[in-house]
Amino acid sequence: MKENKLPTKGLPVIEAADINQSELHIEADVVVVGSGAGGAIPAYHLAAAGKKVVVLEAGPYVSSEKFSEMLAVGMGQLYQDDGGQSNKNQDITILQGACVGGSTVVNATVCFRTPKYYLDLWAKEFGLNNLTEESLEPYFKQVEEHLSITPRTPMETSACAQKLALGCEKSGIEWKPARRNTKNCALTGACLSGCPVDRKQSMLVTYLPWAVSHGATIYSDTRVMTVTEENGKASGVHAEVVDPATGKKKADMHIKAPMVILAAGAIQTPMILQRSKVANSSGQVGKNFACHPSLSVVGHFPGLNQNFYGAWHSLYVDEKTLPEDGGYILLNGIMDPVESTLNVERGSGKPFMDYVSNAKDYVRFISLIHDRNHGEVRWEDGKKVIDYDMHPDDFPSMIAGMREIIKILFAAGAKRIFMPTFDKLEINDPSEVEGVLSSLKSEVSKYRYVSYHPQGTCRMGADAKQSVVNPYGESHDVKGLFVTDASLLPTSIGYNPQQTVYTLSSYITDQILKNHS
Repeated sequence: MKENKLPTKGLPVIEAADINQSELHIEADVVVVGSGAGGAIPAYHLAAAGKKVVVLEAGPYVSSEKFSEMLAVGMGQLYQDDGGQSNKNQDITILQGACVGGSTVVNATVCFRTPKYYLDLWAKEFGLNNLTEESLEPYFKQVEEHLSITPRTPMETSACAQKLALGCEKSGIEWKPARRNTKNCALTGACLSGCPVDRKQSMLVTYLPWAVSHGATIYSDTRVMTVTEENGKASGVHAEVVDPATGKKKADMHIKAPMVILAAGAIQTPMILQRSKVANSSGQVGKNFACHPSLSVVGHFPGLNQNFYGAWHSLYVDEKTLPEDGGYILLNGIMDPVESTLNVERGSGKPFMDYVSNAKDYVRFISLIHDRNHGEVRWEDGKKVIDYDMHPDDFPSMIAGMREIIKILFAAGAKRIFMPTFDKLEINDPSEVEGVLSSLKSEVSKYRYVSYHPQGTCRMGADAKQSVVNPYGESHDVKGLFVTDASLLPTSIGYNPQQTVYTLSSYITDQILKNHS
């Protein structure tokens, strides 16, 4: 593809430091809010079609040569709330990218096509008869070509993944190679802090520079406060340019545009709509929040010595991912020493040093569950509130996933297993497994939950009383207002949603070009 040859270093982004006036007035054909998976794709395609496109990103612009392979540094550079975003009870960390390129800059590159199960479910329960495998096939193929989405190669398989593959084979469990959006992966194991060598095909090195090449303008450090509308039609946005060093407003920005595309993510997008007091006749904006919560189980393999490098995700197990089968998916994960302590050991003194001294020998397997979309995101008293707690019916899925992980780890030769509880808990023999698992209680605060995949807060559906946007991503209430991020998903999909968002965003953009010329 011709666009892949465009230079990506030094992407021309207008930052807060470049703005000297206190008020900006801009006119455009389209304003895109968010520069990640949902925003960059329409920005490119609409700009290529000759539209004047302005992209607004609340986070900073960080060029890839400034990325650090240290996760702690990357959190401060590239993540929402410096990696500290959490639910209301502060017992589930909810990670999102907050930078130009969004979460595509910091994710682990795993891509799954939307399973037919969910497309059929959405058609049956939400009237999305337009979203079929056949109708989406061209868009799946398009993003796979544009982003080099292919199965990982044998050379990309980390030492950790090799152990897990062995454990799966000995246990009679089918494992599969992960499909990833990378080119010639450098195998640093540092995906979550940004790829410093541009091998990850994030929006930062693909669709955003392609959009710019067709005339799109990108503003970073720009927080959209409200969407404006006139007579039931989108008319633009009001935003604030914020000095990233001080957090203080530097300028007001008013953009006049007949089309607004919200792609700020499943937490930020509904809050923009709530502040705007638009597009919510259904009362569903911010409702139906899911986040695909996960727990990591860690096995100790003395003498492994090289668990820090390779593809961050190399393999997965999805035999029991669908809700009626168990509702969980298993993914391996690279684990650096800092992250290993976050997942298992938070003590001090000799126990802590004993644990860290063996960090090079730990193998991590992650269980992510298909949760039940019962949470809520709201803008309340000028603050973000993520009102989410694990549903009691979700806990058995997490236990089942951990049981399968433990089985695989012991089959692979693990000498002991560390459970993801705040009270240190080890399993040293397979005979202890059921006793330990039966002792675990469904209390979220007792576990080290992490979420990487917020979704569902602006549900797509045919019924305007039960959804926020129609089957083509347009608001039921406000013409010209679209949503193209993971907010759209009617249900949790049980798989990493990255390619689903890419595909739906591409599909919706094509419908815009066909019907809103």
